[in-house]
Amino acid sequence: MLVVLIIIGIVCLDQATKFAVVSHFGLGDYVSVINGFFDFRYVRNTGAAWGMFSGQGTFLILLSVVMLGVIFICRRQFLYDTKLHRVAGGLMTAGIVGNLIDRLKWGFVIDFLDFYAGDSHFPAFNVADSAICVGVGLYITSQILDMIREKKAASAATQ
Repeated sequence: MLVVLIIIGIVCLDQATKFAVVSHFGLGDYVSVINGFFDFRYVRNTGAAWGMFSGQGTFLILLSVVMLGVIFICRRQFLYDTKLHRVAGGLMTAGIVGNLIDRLKWGFVIDFLDFYAGDSHFPAFNVADSAICVGVGLYITSQILDMIREKKAASAATQ
């Protein structure tokens, strides 16, 4: 149930924020939130992260569907039955679904969170992108912590 609630909540938040951007901004328009560091800026991304695979919408749609299938079918092989893994899986799934909705509806992903400092600029992103990154980060962190625990347990057993 936790995973379903995360997916529904994140997808709804993602789509609501994107709807607000499209409703209140023209393409490229922005509002400075923290001058010199953070803007809300309406950007269309036809690619994946950092514009990779730009213009490859069909490929990215198929990749999204395949990844959702892999997560669903193979979840027991790589997602343990722990709260942390359920949250990580829910976040990753929600992010993929949020951006897939955009690709199917618009042919591009709506990005609007725009961070920069001087000449350094991080590509604009959205709630779905954030969910994917946080989900992957939680998953990797939990795997590292599990390896450390196993190593400590093995070391204690040999002493």
